[in-house]
Amino acid sequence: MLKRKPVSLLSLTLAITLVLSMFASVAAAAESDGQAQPAAATRNMQSYVEAMQPGWNLGNSLDATGADETSWGNPRITQALIQQIAAQGYKSIRIPVTWDKHIGAAPNYTVESAYMNRVDEVVRWALDANLYVMINVHHDSWMWVSSMEPKHDEVLARYNAIWTQIAKHFKDKPDKLMFESINEPRFTEGGTTDEAKANQMLQELNVSFHKIVRASGGNNATRPLVLPGLDTSPAQNKINELYNTMTKLKDPNLIATVHYYGYWPFSVNIAGHTTFDQDTKNDITQTFDNVYNTFVAKGIPVIVGEFGLLGFDKNTGVIEQGEKLKFFEFLTYYLKEKKITGILWDNGQHFNRTTYKWSDPELFNVIRASLKGRSSNAVSDLIHLKKGASVQDAKVTLNLNGNQLSTLSANSKQLKQGTDYTLSGNTLTFKASLLTSLITSGKYGENAVINAKFNKGADWNFKVVVYDTPKLSATEGTTQAFTIPTDFRGSQLATMEAVYTNGGNAGPQDWTSFKEFGNTFTPVYDANGIKLLPEFFNSVKDGEVTLKFHFWSGDVVTYKITKSGTRVTGKVS
Repeated sequence: MLKRKPVSLLSLTLAITLVLSMFASVAAAAESDGQAQPAAATRNMQSYVEAMQPGWNLGNSLDATGADETSWGNPRITQALIQQIAAQGYKSIRIPVTWDKHIGAAPNYTVESAYMNRVDEVVRWALDANLYVMINVHHDSWMWVSSMEPKHDEVLARYNAIWTQIAKHFKDKPDKLMFESINEPRFTEGGTTDEAKANQMLQELNVSFHKIVRASGGNNATRPLVLPGLDTSPAQNKINELYNTMTKLKDPNLIATVHYYGYWPFSVNIAGHTTFDQDTKNDITQTFDNVYNTFVAKGIPVIVGEFGLLGFDKNTGVIEQGEKLKFFEFLTYYLKEKKITGILWDNGQHFNRTTYKWSDPELFNVIRASLKGRSSNAVSDLIHLKKGASVQDAKVTLNLNGNQLSTLSANSKQLKQGTDYTLSGNTLTFKASLLTSLITSGKYGENAVINAKFNKGADWNFKVVVYDTPKLSATEGTTQAFTIPTDFRGSQLATMEAVYTNGGNAGPQDWTSFKEFGNTFTPVYDANGIKLLPEFFNSVKDGEVTLKFHFWSGDVVTYKITKSGTRVTGKVS
């Protein structure tokens, strides 16, 4: 989610909304040329939303805040990209749009015709690909809409002018195009601290948006409209406010939206939540049980307009691969169970926009399979074998999730039960003889992958890793540039603790000794080092700090640093 939310990314909860009835009169789906069609028969809004599953976000393109859609590093959008997304099995696309730099001065606030036409072109490509399409007012939310309290009339006039022009331009598009009023509204940049006031302003925006679109004619009279609560958060108090707004509108063609980036400690890898634990799973079930009960159970369809992990904003490796896969497997499955459509946030990290390849095929396969049911996995995807030690049988607990193990293979060779492995209930045991045969190279790190196939769902891969205790070395540096020389010896860093030698937790978020991965520290495997980042030192007092580096192999290595002003020295404890 690189640059996805320049300010608001840390919020744990994101809000959602409701609608009145489960039946909706919507215009008929259009021909592929995107021209208006005659009015259609009544459409069920819940069915409309379910037909959007799965969805994909075209992030960090038209929503970029620079001069054009390439300003955040992604290439110009092409029709081929949109066609490829449809070919991957996606049924809907959310096209975030930031309008700020393409709006003229007061009082007309005219949108540049070239920019409106560019948005139209991308929308048309998506409709031609038979995708459901959502467009919105995106980063404008924090860039200027957030100042609504001190600049009420100006902000409202500008917002209304934008939606008046969008509504007029797109009014004859088919009903597969929907409008989202605003992305993650919060008003904090404008100094608003009173949540009641923020809710009042958001309701004013949502109601104004609704009035403008419905009065604009054409297919906008019944076009599906998507409304968020504060922060687009699924927190109960915020979705309650959204529900109240939607009820007052008495419109059957409304859809509520929330965003979800997981249980925060897991999502950013902090406070020791390195695994997909029960707290993380409970956050999913409790969140979407609440969303379901507030909206879906009452006939109000819901879209999770963005989902992912907050740690992805730093690097997709902030969360260990197997733990990441378990999170997305369960989340995608549970959304489907609750009849809620999810739209994956992708800023270019997941689907390459020039090669049209997935950067993480395992993740894509898990998400796709979870739309049909549960996939199986295991307590871990890592099998660690210490270099030089006698290899023993390795037992792994499977999470079968109602499925059955079909086959195991390694190096394109199917493994034999009884000879290479045994299975007793959900306990899978890899024989020492098999593991020995897989590490003959003797190299550190991943030596082999054991692929597990099941009768249903996605595959699960076990990485066979040869390791030894990592070796850290003494060094000197500054608070702006400090890297601990590290011979990882095949190990992968899980987390880091930081405490003052004389007592107390060190660094930011000092309510926990376990620091945030990617924000305060990060491993640099190719350069054989662990970086302590400026964000860490910004909150560290002068003096000695004891660091504990926890590795997925189970090893814990202690290291001491001493900070004096901007100077930092480090040594092995």
